[in-house]
Amino acid sequence: MGYLTLAGAIAAEVAATTAMKYADGFSRLWPSLLTALGYVVSFLLLAETLKTVSIGTAYAIWSGVGTAVVAVLGLLLFGETLTLVKVAGIVLIVGGVVVLNLGGAH
Repeated sequence: MGYLTLAGAIAAEVAATTAMKYADGFSRLWPSLLTALGYVVSFLLLAETLKTVSIGTAYAIWSGVGTAVVAVLGLLLFGETLTLVKVAGIVLIVGGVVVLNLGGAH
């Protein structure tokens, strides 16, 4: 159940971050409200996750996967460019999450 709530926390955080881009500096009401709601839901689900998943593992997955997904959404939704440096950064993020999970598997 912990990883299911973690997936929900990641989805809510990604939605909130994406909405923040559409909020245009919090000058647009509905995207601004969605941003706030998304972060509240994300933190509530992350807190629930921490009841069954270690904090280092949960946070590494939450932040790493969220960052990688938002980077991909930036490419798809906002026309951001894909550079070798960005690809390397995403690979390092995913690699870091994997290493942290392997370190906690003992």
